[in-house]
Amino acid sequence: MAGGGFAVDTPAGSFDGRVTLSVVITCFVAASSGLIFGYDIGVSGGVTTMVPFLEKFFPDILRKAAGTKVNLYCVYDSQVLTLFTSSLYLAGLMSSLVASRVTAALGRRITMMIGGATFLVGGAFNGGAENIAMLILGRILLGFGVGFTNQAAPLYLSEIAPPKWRGAFNAGFQFFLSIGVVVAGCINYGTAKHTWGWRVSLGIAIVPAAVITIGSFLITDTPNSLVQRGKIEQARKALRQVRGSETDVEPELKELIRWSEIAKSVEKEPFMMIFERQYRPHLVMAFLIPSFQQLTGINIVAFYSPNLFQSVGFGHDAALLSAIILGVVNLTSILFSTTIVDRFGRRFCFISGGLVMLFCQIALAALLAAVTGVHGTKDISRGSAVMVLVLMCVYSAGFGWSWGPLAFLVPSEIFPLKIRTTGQSINIAMGFLTISVLSQSFLSMLCHFKFAVFLFYGGWIAIMTLFIFFFLPETKRIPLESMYTIWGKHWFWHRYVTNEESRQYDNNI
Repeated sequence: MAGGGFAVDTPAGSFDGRVTLSVVITCFVAASSGLIFGYDIGVSGGVTTMVPFLEKFFPDILRKAAGTKVNLYCVYDSQVLTLFTSSLYLAGLMSSLVASRVTAALGRRITMMIGGATFLVGGAFNGGAENIAMLILGRILLGFGVGFTNQAAPLYLSEIAPPKWRGAFNAGFQFFLSIGVVVAGCINYGTAKHTWGWRVSLGIAIVPAAVITIGSFLITDTPNSLVQRGKIEQARKALRQVRGSETDVEPELKELIRWSEIAKSVEKEPFMMIFERQYRPHLVMAFLIPSFQQLTGINIVAFYSPNLFQSVGFGHDAALLSAIILGVVNLTSILFSTTIVDRFGRRFCFISGGLVMLFCQIALAALLAAVTGVHGTKDISRGSAVMVLVLMCVYSAGFGWSWGPLAFLVPSEIFPLKIRTTGQSINIAMGFLTISVLSQSFLSMLCHFKFAVFLFYGGWIAIMTLFIFFFLPETKRIPLESMYTIWGKHWFWHRYVTNEESRQYDNNI
């Protein structure tokens, strides 16, 4: 099929597994890694609208806002302010590349623990910041923490979850990320009127960091990681724990050992191997899926939604409350995605969500052009501001059942074991690279492009939706170690993959 929309049969002898209380608790703890990323996304935009924070660190913005003829799109155009946001993502980019080797050498669990502890220290620095340098240093430490957890947690969830329910369990990471956004918005709303409010908002980041640090200490590592590091007995124990004591785990363990031996038999460096022709589809997905996720514009909206809503006519409190509403809508749509992602598939969620977001971006651009004028100098009515919020909410919902959870899920499930941590590292690094560029440039783009900035993101959403339709095969219910089958049957990617993995699989079953 031209669109690549086919179903690949689950290979015979696959180990479906059942949902046990242990696997639910374990995945719940691992998914809570999303809290720290979500909290930072939610808290940053709100804090940058607090007058005491701006007075201390960014007084130029207040002077600009007091101007009588300021363009409503340009109030928050400050490169220093955007550096406050983007510094975290540049640090996350660097740490995610290092995290690949840490994850392979020490395991997924230890990597999450390191990320949580680093984020905790960064939160303490930000809460106690006395100058820009201290603030940026704290942001860099937060970025290191997020880089480690974003690398390890999606891998952990994909490896530990039963294949039949892998999509729902992996969506837990995005679910907790959204909880972090909503909680941060609520805290911003409650602290905004106090001179010390920004310190509380930034400092409370140590709480979700402590949750993941302590939680990682209490759970087992994934059987895949334990086998890869030669800890067979621990892997057996971990399998029994997550699959249930009455389940015969030996066949699944034997399968993991065989694939680990195949991976170890290849002496090439993973960062070199992933560039081989047979891994071209994996590499393309690792580069494009995280980049496309950021080019939907969702995290930019989350960072700057209080600024944006304040610019288009909401008061300060109303702008913070609107950002909370946006987060709650996104959270609800992620819950909806858990009910459909393993039933209707990844492609359906990607494409339907993309179409919804595309409509909303075009509608937002048209509405803002009509009510603010081409140059953004006309006042926007209360009714029009509410309509902006409604369209933002629909857009956020579309993202929540598509690119939100699936941009973490799909890359974490498509790589063979020998390049899995490397592929995930590239995936996370590309996400951080894209978001750092966008976050550094968004406020300037908003100032210069005005309403057309939404058409910019709408154009990218159209491109990525077409890419999914033509180039992403369906991955639902395929065991991780059998994922190679989807590429050989795809209309385009079959010309790149070889039969090497198929022969290895057949010879070792």
